[in-house]
Amino acid sequence: MDARFNLFENAVAMKFAKRFANAGLVVQQSTLPKSVQELVSLRASQINGCGWCIDMHVKEALAAGESSVRLSLVAAWRESTVFSEAEQAALALAEEGTRLADAFTGVSDETWELVRKHYDEDQVGALVCLVALINAANRLAVIVHQRGGSYEAGTFAAALD
Repeated sequence: MDARFNLFENAVAMKFAKRFANAGLVVQQSTLPKSVQELVSLRASQINGCGWCIDMHVKEALAAGESSVRLSLVAAWRESTVFSEAEQAALALAEEGTRLADAFTGVSDETWELVRKHYDEDQVGALVCLVALINAANRLAVIVHQRGGSYEAGTFAAALD
């Protein structure tokens, strides 16, 4: 199935995408480790069923040096030995922050305490903003049926220049 609508060929959508990407730059330029950024983006995208974002974040993570083993285990991070406690805290926040409708409490106090234990103030701010941004990006792509499979690392950044 083809995409319903090409966000990259519409003037209004491109204006929005550039501003959205600029907001994302704040997170990208933060001290939150790039590997954590990609793991969190990948996990939220898996939960939301966003093939385009999964494709993009796997390929961007691989290009940045992430291992295929770790990327393959993101969906089962609780049953894996390859993630640090800090990464586990970030993945838990990504899941709970993505599944807001599934849990009346939203992000648990336990997860919040783990995040605060492993990340400084700026990193916490970046992590919270990242979870919100990736969920919004997932919704954009899922709504228009933007499919995964053809993404090449660096394409998104180049499209916004």
